[in-house]
Amino acid sequence: MKVRYNEFFAMEIDRMKRYNSLNEELKREFGSKVMKISIDGGFTCPNRDGTIGARGCIFCGEEGSGEFAGSRLDPLKVQVDKQKRLLSKKWKTDKIIIYFQNFTNTYGPIERLRKIYYQALSIEGVVGLAIATRPDCLNEDVLDLLSEINKKTYLWVELGLQTIHEKTAKFIRRAYPLKVYDEAISNLKSRDIRVVTHVILGLPGESREEILETIRYVGNTQTWGIKLHSLYIQKDTDLYSYYLKNPFPIMTKDEYISLLVDGLTLLPPDMVIHRLTGDGQRELLYEPKWTLNKLGVLSSIDRELKIRQSYLGEKYKKVYP
Repeated sequence: MKVRYNEFFAMEIDRMKRYNSLNEELKREFGSKVMKISIDGGFTCPNRDGTIGARGCIFCGEEGSGEFAGSRLDPLKVQVDKQKRLLSKKWKTDKIIIYFQNFTNTYGPIERLRKIYYQALSIEGVVGLAIATRPDCLNEDVLDLLSEINKKTYLWVELGLQTIHEKTAKFIRRAYPLKVYDEAISNLKSRDIRVVTHVILGLPGESREEILETIRYVGNTQTWGIKLHSLYIQKDTDLYSYYLKNPFPIMTKDEYISLLVDGLTLLPPDMVIHRLTGDGQRELLYEPKWTLNKLGVLSSIDRELKIRQSYLGEKYKKVYP
């Protein structure tokens, strides 16, 4: 659902928000709160299994990016039931979006993908799927399957971009060039599939302007949504080992909030904001510790937006159709 700028601005100001949150977007779409349940589909990654790399991205832990997902030792339905019981204490809803989070969730035989996606859709209460993957794991068969699924349910695909700068991409071992992301965006959009892009703020060696260049770039791809969070160093990663030997500056909370708010103003006013801060596991997180207070960070972002009288899309300039 696209919301015209003036309607969007009025709705979000009424809710004391100055951006289009995923929570509100889903409420508009489904008429009530929707619970997003993270599961582990048992996938691996070509950047870990030796196809293009063996260690994965430098910040990636042993469980991939799904530290809060279910256990791959449990069947899909069991994972969903466990997560639902946990989350239902907070969210009272019977509507569920299943989020395939860990590793690369379009990487595998097409029939296995078909089986697990449809298995997820068959679970009671499921109204949609969210699938996290790499831009280089979207061949024609996978795109056709996603297009098929998209016609049957509410679907979005998440792509881990993190940065547009090749020097940083090499350092974090992303293992694909920017043009592959561009091609993936084009292929998914041509099939009317919603796309969410992941961006990390504070990667080693990147200046404030370079980070904002990445955010501008994502804004001009006209993707449906974006996830923004600070770099965090987790103890079970190669980044942790690197940091101990080669310490680099970590953004303070105030620096992050200032940069994030600047970034929000550069994005399209109808872009859906899926995340504004990260979720590192308390027992594994080494830095930055301030990210552990997620509600405090979000409140500070809202406060900074109001102090500045700024909002999503305030300085957005469309570069191309």
